[in-house]
Amino acid sequence: MAEFFDRLDDKHIAMIEKQPVFFVATAAQDARINLSPKGYDAFRIIAPDRVAYLDLGGSGNETHAHLAADGRITLMFCNFDRPALILRIYGHGRAVLPQDPEWNDLAAQFELFPGTRQIFDIAVESVQTSCGWGVPFMDYREERVILKKAHAQSDPQEWVTKMQGRTRSIDGLPTRPTDRYFDGS
Repeated sequence: MAEFFDRLDDKHIAMIEKQPVFFVATAAQDARINLSPKGYDAFRIIAPDRVAYLDLGGSGNETHAHLAADGRITLMFCNFDRPALILRIYGHGRAVLPQDPEWNDLAAQFELFPGTRQIFDIAVESVQTSCGWGVPFMDYREERVILKKAHAQSDPQEWVTKMQGRTRSIDGLPTRPTDRYFDGS
């Protein structure tokens, strides 16, 4: 049975902190629904009603475009161990880029990886838990290092130029490009 909460509580936070992967879903009118898995140590609970995650350059920038157009976002965490549990965070988010005034305060919450593009800052509107009885048991082995490695091997100016050219989603919605390359040090 699903239960709803106004904010994250200590049990929610403990469950989230154990998960090596989470999922992000966004949508905008007349655009595709975007659903992406996220790994690495890229998620932070800023407060019971505010969370954030670090975003690396990847295949597109759909989350940014959808949040700029609509703002709605859903994050999902699945417990692949015991107890069975699914936790969803519903909220409104926005992209914070290195050139934004609030970047330094928010970025201080994270280790910036090579290829860091932006941080998504999310106001938690509600939290839902459900049984998760259909989620399989799975064992975590290790992170994939390929994305970080690819970004670390990039020429910083070429990387920024490439990101500067990504100003539209796959459905043509506008995005704001980052103006800085982080080498992870």
